[in-house]
Amino acid sequence: MKIQMKRIYEAREKEDGIRILVDRLWPRGISRERAGVDLWIKEIAPSESLRKWFSHDPERWEEFKKRYFDELDSSEKLLDEVRVALRKGKVTLLYASKETRYNNAAALIEYLTNRM
Repeated sequence: MKIQMKRIYEAREKEDGIRILVDRLWPRGISRERAGVDLWIKEIAPSESLRKWFSHDPERWEEFKKRYFDELDSSEKLLDEVRVALRKGKVTLLYASKETRYNNAAALIEYLTNRM
């Protein structure tokens, strides 16, 4: 599986493949042209209540993943969009958070890796 993650504020590179934004809200301060997003699946992001509860707190990471994975279990149609993109080649999941380790894109990659 060829999947990686990257902050949306980083420059688009040829090696990114299909760029999928996986945040519920459009990132501040970046135009759609500069972002270079091929697909925006906002509904695949954690629910607003889960996102606010987590608040990128590393101590809540394991519990966040458990709750987020439960949400993803009922999102097969949205996950299929990512799977279709993966069949076409490399995929880069885009996120806006300054937290590069504990974010929903990292959790989503773990989820997809464990279930494909």
